[in-house]
Amino acid sequence: MEGTSAKTIVIPATGDSLGVTPRNGDMSWKDFLSRAAGRSSMYSPVYQSADALINILFSSGTTGEPKVIPWTQLCPIRCAADTWAHLDLRPKDVDLWPTNLGWVMGPIQIFSCFLNGATLALYHGSPLGRGFCKFVQDARVSVLGSVPSLVKSWKAGNLTKGLDWTKIRQVATYTVRKHSTSSQAPLKKLNFYNRRVLATTGEASDIDDNLWLSSRTCYKPIVECCGGTELASSYIQGRLLQPQAFGAFSGPSMSTGFVILDEQGNPYPDDLPCSGEVGLFPLYFGATNRLLNADHDKVYFDGMPIYRGRQLRRHGDIIQRTVGGYYIVQGRADDTMNLGGIKTSSVEIERVCNGADEGLLETAAVSIKPSGGGPEQLAILAVLKDGSTTCDANLLKSKFQRAIQKNLNPLFKVSYVKIVPEFPRTASNKLLRRVLRDQLKQELANRSKL
Repeated sequence: MEGTSAKTIVIPATGDSLGVTPRNGDMSWKDFLSRAAGRSSMYSPVYQSADALINILFSSGTTGEPKVIPWTQLCPIRCAADTWAHLDLRPKDVDLWPTNLGWVMGPIQIFSCFLNGATLALYHGSPLGRGFCKFVQDARVSVLGSVPSLVKSWKAGNLTKGLDWTKIRQVATYTVRKHSTSSQAPLKKLNFYNRRVLATTGEASDIDDNLWLSSRTCYKPIVECCGGTELASSYIQGRLLQPQAFGAFSGPSMSTGFVILDEQGNPYPDDLPCSGEVGLFPLYFGATNRLLNADHDKVYFDGMPIYRGRQLRRHGDIIQRTVGGYYIVQGRADDTMNLGGIKTSSVEIERVCNGADEGLLETAAVSIKPSGGGPEQLAILAVLKDGSTTCDANLLKSKFQRAIQKNLNPLFKVSYVKIVPEFPRTASNKLLRRVLRDQLKQELANRSKL
């Protein structure tokens, strides 16, 4: 309340009591509503320039310090346009997406629902329990958004048993980082076209989990979305007008474009199966052109190559284009590791390790540079389904090694395995590999001193 001189409406944390004394000129939420009662619902619009601020968001800081990102009047338009074009959000839809206003998906949902005329469903409580799954049924949700770790929990607990999710016509997955599949491997493909859908977001999707989720809704499609706070939406998405593959993207979002760069910064041909860092076309409606706590040009443009006379915008994702023309986001460029002279991504290793033992809930792969120098060493951290840490780490290490040698690369060696009760995550549920890497590095350093 002391951070601004603007008039403030103060909302109580619980119940009706504020628990604080408002400043002169401020009012409680209850008083605000009582003053509005009986007034006309017609208000004159207030005109602002396109670059006037509408809200300020913070990036999650998954791979570094959080950035303070201002949104302009263009950002809500971008949110609503993308959900209209890619998720087919309609006025009669009931949209539910577990999120909060501290993550980009909170504002995206508010602007998308209200500008497209849809109903925004709100659930008070954790989305990890059966109560949430029953709310999806009772609220007759037609567009459901999810995070891959939520789907994994619903599946593990069989929380949708006996529930009717057939009113859902879309599931959306806003994936910030995706798992990898070999460019030669066939993807599980369904001909969805204009049928009904689902969506997920926040982290790497699992094909088998997506298949399970789709089966709960009579095989409605899942639309994968990937973007960022600084873009106000997604740069790559699924499309309902063409066949869709689980865990994969159809192509660039409406009005956007990108290229995939090799290690020298040269774009691969558009029709070539490949893998590399993505470079976004710089003209992107709704994207930021400033940061409040960092140099915007330095963060997003410095060092990026020129393409067709324009400097590409950095986003930091590694993208794979498959033989069939689909796209898979393999993770962050700074989550790439060099194992025996071969570059690979964390999510590529995690995809293989997750299926190495039935007792595993999820894994995280990080590389550790030895304090005395030498090649990077692969460390795998694991969370068990029962939440315990009593499993034999050496036995698990052997299983990880066999799975990686068989399904990924026989030259990759697992150096460390650690079982933990849970992984550190951001408020938006993204896995903080950076924190795991730092913790393990410190632990190994202390061990070497002893």
